[in-house]
Amino acid sequence: MFDLLVILIPALPLVAVLLNGLLGNRFSHDAAHRLACGSVGLSFLSAILVFAQTLRTGVVREVMVYRWIFGGDLTVNLAFLIDPLTCIMLLVVTGVGFLIHLYSIGYMHGEEGFTRFFTYMNLFMVSMLLLVMGNNYLVLFIGWEGVGLCSYLLIGYYYGRVSAAKAATKAFVVNRIGDAGFLLAIFLVFVNFNTLDYTQVFAQAGQLSTSMATAITLCLLIGAVGKSAQIPLYTWLPDAMEGPTPVSALIHAATMVTAGVYMVVRNHVLYDMAPVAMTTVAWVGGGTALFAATIGLVQTDIKRVLAYSTVSQLGYMFLACGIGAYTAAIFHLMTHAFFKALLFLSAGSVIHALAGEQDIRKMGGLRRKIPWTHGLFLVGTLAIAGIFPLAGFWSKDEIMAHAFTHGYYVLYVMAAIGAFLTAFYMFRLTYLTFYGQSRVDHHVAEHIHESPGIMIGPLVVLAVLSVVGGFPGVPPESGWFHHFLHPVAAAAGEEPAHGAGVGLLTMLMVIATLIALLGWGLAHYLYSVRPDAAQQWAARAPQVYTTLLNKYYVDEFYDLVVVEPTKRLGLLWDWFDRSVIDALVLGVGRMTQSGSALSTAFEKYVIYGLINVLGYGNHRAARSWRKLQTGKVHHYAAIIVAGLFILVHLILVWWTGSSGVGVALK
Repeated sequence: MFDLLVILIPALPLVAVLLNGLLGNRFSHDAAHRLACGSVGLSFLSAILVFAQTLRTGVVREVMVYRWIFGGDLTVNLAFLIDPLTCIMLLVVTGVGFLIHLYSIGYMHGEEGFTRFFTYMNLFMVSMLLLVMGNNYLVLFIGWEGVGLCSYLLIGYYYGRVSAAKAATKAFVVNRIGDAGFLLAIFLVFVNFNTLDYTQVFAQAGQLSTSMATAITLCLLIGAVGKSAQIPLYTWLPDAMEGPTPVSALIHAATMVTAGVYMVVRNHVLYDMAPVAMTTVAWVGGGTALFAATIGLVQTDIKRVLAYSTVSQLGYMFLACGIGAYTAAIFHLMTHAFFKALLFLSAGSVIHALAGEQDIRKMGGLRRKIPWTHGLFLVGTLAIAGIFPLAGFWSKDEIMAHAFTHGYYVLYVMAAIGAFLTAFYMFRLTYLTFYGQSRVDHHVAEHIHESPGIMIGPLVVLAVLSVVGGFPGVPPESGWFHHFLHPVAAAAGEEPAHGAGVGLLTMLMVIATLIALLGWGLAHYLYSVRPDAAQQWAARAPQVYTTLLNKYYVDEFYDLVVVEPTKRLGLLWDWFDRSVIDALVLGVGRMTQSGSALSTAFEKYVIYGLINVLGYGNHRAARSWRKLQTGKVHHYAAIIVAGLFILVHLILVWWTGSSGVGVALK
């Protein structure tokens, strides 16, 4: 029964993909979304049952589906590893995914390509589930590439818009850079262990030299940096906001972008052997957390502010991994999924109410017109800002406390500054959107309305989770959540709870709370008490403001250094293709023109004559042979393959008969 439940988790959304993808044009919109949402809902129910049994027994299980690749030294099975880490990821992916699917019914109502949207969403769920459930690197990589493909399809959902098409292409290309590093890591793993199964690799990890462990983990980090939008491969994520808001919530806030964090934690046995890689992970995370937070201070698009917030929060998770706080990283991954999905979907509710408007400079005063959305967005803001006792407080404080108590003081300061900036720009976003004077266009203002229940309902559930989602980790580093994950996510030699004094931990919690309150207070002063003060500050430092508004000109730098030179190289290759390759091919063609008349006469008088004679002698047989000429390429391909098999068979029969091998085998 347990194995069946495990297989059903990815199988149910896969069935929905096949039905909606192949027969969707025959379904009504109601049938399409019921199939899509129902499959994810049943998958979530199966995940709960699997989690409950794993929590009760504590047994790690491998569920074999079928033998996939076997030959030589390589054996890869399509199999799933069910352990505490997998169970937490399953609950996050299917639970948050189900709520976002429900929300999408209302948000995407009336959109062209409604069934196509849900097909892509279900396909993403299948890929993400393969990613977190696979028991080996190859299944992980299939899911890894699958979510990348679905990201491309969903970001470019409005393919008629040039900006959406460019954003989808950018995400696809940037992720391929990271995937190249990931593939190198997989090759190195196989070369060193002759297997790709996690359990066998981790059991033999002690045989690796430090240099080889460093090489493997740094290559894995390249893949994680691309997928989880860390410096320097973060630029695709803000542009990905061109997709529909539910896509932003599901793929670019709660699930796909956390794949890199999951992958690092899954391979923590290897990272523990590579101090250089660990340090690199920590500094990449800390730098990204602070860097992205500064950009979020001045952005004016409601979804882009949240996008840079996502990049920053992912930085906290990487920082946690780099200092050995793997459980804290997964804890923050979980709480972040709750409040960031809530924030994105609430932003979608605002956009829905304002007929597509996303510029916060054209909002304001919405608190009374859409009160449910305002209240729910405020809960998400309090959670991400780290206000006690909401979910974000516990997970973020644990990362910062771990950094301080383990001597990473510079990283602690960076995280603290990032926490202050997070509170500031999130409350800035809240005040500019919901408070003050209305800046909404008067034509739009006449039609502002609260979102329907199918959209508000999932927001309420996410708001509750954003409030109570941190309690599984209370008290810090010794709650049941940490004990549950400890067997599979503890750093080498780490105990379930550290010996830091209660007084020190309490002081750090108070400091974290004060940091969040200071950020809130400054935002309240600049955007509520003295609305003109923010503009005055910007005017005093125009260069700083412009630099932040233009995101440090990183995109322009990449265009200058990478994109344009690559385009020029492409033009050079195009010239070589036309001037050299095509010239050779055309030259060969011209050489045959001199014999074309003879060839035509032979074909006309000999070949056609023979066919006519045979056809005259047996007209019925000729008509039968003529049916083979269907004009369909796949028919010809099938005939060629069949012919090759027959030819190979005849050759083998002749060879074994002439050499006597066949007689010997008998």
